[in-house]
Amino acid sequence: MNEKNSIKEINVSRYDFRDEEKDFYKVDHGLTEAIIRQISKEKKDPDWMLDFRLHCLAIYNRLDVTPWGPELSGLQLDNIVTYVRANTSMSAKWSDVPEDIKNTFERLGIPQAERDQLAGVGAQYDSELVYHHVKDEVAAQGVIYSDLESAMHGPYADMIRTHFMHLVPPTDHKFAALHGAVWSGGSFVYVPAGVHVEIPLQSYFRLNAPGAGQFEHTLIILDEGADLHFIEGCSAPKYNIANLHAGCVELYVGRKARLRYSTIENWSKNMFNLNTKRALVEEDGVMEWVSGSFGSHISYLYPTTILQGPEAVMRYTGITFAGETQNLDTGMKVVHNAPHTHSVISSKSISKGGGQSTYRSAVVIGKAAGYSSSTANCESLMLDNLSSSDTIPVLDVRTDTADVGHEARIGKISNEALFYLMSRGIPEEEARAMIVSGFADSVSKELPLEYAVEMNNLIRLELKGSIG
Repeated sequence: MNEKNSIKEINVSRYDFRDEEKDFYKVDHGLTEAIIRQISKEKKDPDWMLDFRLHCLAIYNRLDVTPWGPELSGLQLDNIVTYVRANTSMSAKWSDVPEDIKNTFERLGIPQAERDQLAGVGAQYDSELVYHHVKDEVAAQGVIYSDLESAMHGPYADMIRTHFMHLVPPTDHKFAALHGAVWSGGSFVYVPAGVHVEIPLQSYFRLNAPGAGQFEHTLIILDEGADLHFIEGCSAPKYNIANLHAGCVELYVGRKARLRYSTIENWSKNMFNLNTKRALVEEDGVMEWVSGSFGSHISYLYPTTILQGPEAVMRYTGITFAGETQNLDTGMKVVHNAPHTHSVISSKSISKGGGQSTYRSAVVIGKAAGYSSSTANCESLMLDNLSSSDTIPVLDVRTDTADVGHEARIGKISNEALFYLMSRGIPEEEARAMIVSGFADSVSKELPLEYAVEMNNLIRLELKGSIG
C-alpha cells in the first residue's frame, strides 16, 4: 500500500468545503430584543417560548463571561449572526431536500450511514433541520424522534415544556442564557418504557455560514427500562472570522434505563465551541458518554451527569486532539446524589504543534451518597515540546463511606517504541500514527465501526506533516 503523504490525500475535503450562500434568510448581527422576537416569529413559537427567550436575554445581559478557562476575546457577539436558514422546509424524504444541501450531506456520508446502520437521522444545516426521518419499525415501537419545534406543537408539548432547559437553566452561565434566547433546531427523542432501540439514532450538525452561530437543542427522555444509543456528529468549513457553537443537550434517563451518547466533533479551527451537555439518571439507570473532540479554536466542554437514584451508574470515555492554534478545555462533571451510585471516567488528550489541552473535572459525592464509588484515569500525550497539557481535577466528597480514586499521567511518544517500529520497516510518520492510534484505542473501540474509522482518519490527518 502506498503511503499517503499529503493532507489532501487524507480527504480533508470531506469536511473543509463550503456552499455558496444563495437564497438564505438571516437576522442582523448581534443580540437585541427585536432579533429575539424576529427569531421567535420565524419559528412560530408558542407564547411561553417567546416569554422564555426574552427572560433568557435579560439573564444574558446581566451575566459576565466566566473568568477561568481559555481566552474568549476573539469572540465578539456583536458580530455573530444568531439565525441563518436556507429557504427550504424540513423534509422526511431525502429526495425532497434541495440539491445543494443534499450534496453537502452526501459528501459527509450521512444518507449512506442511515441506509446502512441507523434507525433514524436528523440533519441540521445552519440554524434549521432540513431532514428528519425515523424508520417505520422504530416508530412502530412508540419511539418519538422529531425535530424539537414540531414536537412543541404536538401531543408531547407539555412534556417538552416541563423538561426544556430544566437540567441546564439559563442562569447556569452566560452562554446557556444565550442559547435559551436564540436556540434553533435540534431533536426531541422519547423512548417508551421497556423499549430497546436496537440500532442508533443520529443527529448531524453542519454550520456553513461564515460569522454565524449554531444553537441547536437536543432533548432526550428515556422512560423506565428503555435503551438507546444516540450519535451526534458536527462539522464546519474554515473561515477567517469567528463562528460560534453554543448548543445544549439535556438527557433524562429513567429508572433501569440505559443511554449511550456518542459524539465526534470536527469543528473548523475558527470555531468557538461552548456547548453544554447534562444528564439526569434515576435509580438503576446507566448513562454512558463517548466523546471525541478534534476541532474548534477554543472549546469549553464538560458533559455533566447527576446520579439522582440509588445504584445509578455513569461511564465517561473521551479523547481530545489539540493542534496548532487550538486550546481545548474539556472534561466532565459527575454529581452523586444517592447511595450506591458509581462513576467511571477515562479521559485521554493529545496535543501537538503548540496545541493546548486541559482536562478539567469535578466529582461530587454528597452526604446522601453513602457507599458510592468513583474512579478516574486521565492520560495526556504530547507530541512535541511546543504543546502543553494540564489536568485540573476537583474531588468533593462529603461522606466517609465513599471510595474515590484519581490517576493522571502525562507523557510523550516513547523513542524506544518508535525505534522498534521503524526497525521493522515502518516509516517514522506512520509509526507515530500507529502509536497515537493505539493511545486512542480505548475510545475508538467504544464507537460503532464507521465512527471509529472516522476518528482514526482524523488522527492521521492531524499527524500528517507534523514532523520537524
